[in-house]
Amino acid sequence: MLAPMEHPLFQFDTLPSARPLLRIAVVTETYPPEVNGVAMTIGRIVSAIQARDHQIQLIRPRQGAHDAGLAELNLEQVLKPGLPIPRYDSLRMGLPAKASLIRLWREKRPNVVHLVTEGPLGWSALSAALTLKIPVTSDFHTNFHHYSQHYGLGWLKTPIARYLRKFHNRTRLTMVPTRAMRDALLREGYRHLKVVARGVDIELFNPARRNDRLRAEWGVGPEDLVALYVGRLAPEKNLSLVVRAFAGMRTRLPGAKLVLVGDGPMRAELARALPDAVFAGMRIGADLASYYASGDVFLFPSLTETFGNVTLEAMASGLAVVAYDYAAACELITQRENGLLAPRDEAAMFCTLAQELTADRQQVRALGHAARHTAEHNDWATIYTQFEHALFEVVQASERSENANRIEFSPRPN
Repeated sequence: MLAPMEHPLFQFDTLPSARPLLRIAVVTETYPPEVNGVAMTIGRIVSAIQARDHQIQLIRPRQGAHDAGLAELNLEQVLKPGLPIPRYDSLRMGLPAKASLIRLWREKRPNVVHLVTEGPLGWSALSAALTLKIPVTSDFHTNFHHYSQHYGLGWLKTPIARYLRKFHNRTRLTMVPTRAMRDALLREGYRHLKVVARGVDIELFNPARRNDRLRAEWGVGPEDLVALYVGRLAPEKNLSLVVRAFAGMRTRLPGAKLVLVGDGPMRAELARALPDAVFAGMRIGADLASYYASGDVFLFPSLTETFGNVTLEAMASGLAVVAYDYAAACELITQRENGLLAPRDEAAMFCTLAQELTADRQQVRALGHAARHTAEHNDWATIYTQFEHALFEVVQASERSENANRIEFSPRPN
């Protein structure tokens, strides 16, 4: 008799209703309505996988006031205690819960456990799943070992890197968002890596949302140039280069305006350095999409991203992107065709490229138009399918291994 995942119906080109359905335990220390790339990505994936009729058990730290709203979702949730993350007060770190997870999964065993974050809750979930011999997959979302140097904790970079490698190498598969990230992690000793990219909502992030009334609130007219940054206002985002690049743009085009969307520990410092800039704070949904579409040039100098969802959102919104040849930009942008790329760590070139766009509005429009075209080929539906297939493959391999072990160790007839 065939094992369930070896059944002829286990074909990826069949209708969703004909495919085997999985029970998936998703463990994450961040989830919407928290605003960050990890929460947004896993929130979308969970909703999409649910829509394909898989059962999701979401395990996360309590979010306080947000929990009431999340409780209304048609989603099995297991809430655990957590603590605020230093310097990221809006996020929480889940506390260890190995014993309770073992009890939970013994009572109702998932086909696979998917780990989104590598904190104490993630580590205890990994240990619990391995104890019960449940296959585990993981996401590599955040370069925490690179963040440490931006907070005066550079001495932690090596031990954090070792911890992350050990964490992910204990799983059967780690999903990474870019080929470059996969190759870099392979060089660092990571194993079992698979590229599962990120997508963008091309209906939400759309040039059609450009809003001249919003631009007027910023103090600019329809033909004035607006440079935009979207993301956390924090040291790891290399925001001193945004200040430097925009200063160069203003020398060539005094009427240019800088708009920063987001919040974080550097806001006061940036406000002093950029007294004429617009600080829009946190924006979400259609409001955020209007801010994107109402800009012209997107400045993104971060070198700590694993992907950088904002790059793809800016491209979908029709902006001319200036970024380092790194993360999402490296994968999506072809130099001078749909954006501008500076070699990694070459700050002077980043500034030069930003200044170049002040002299040629036709180039700005052409790059933005081509960027939108690129984004249209990076829809979320493809990403959901990649994620689903990755889980299927891990579960199927696990069942084949279990069947082989049962045959190998079954008693021989006398």
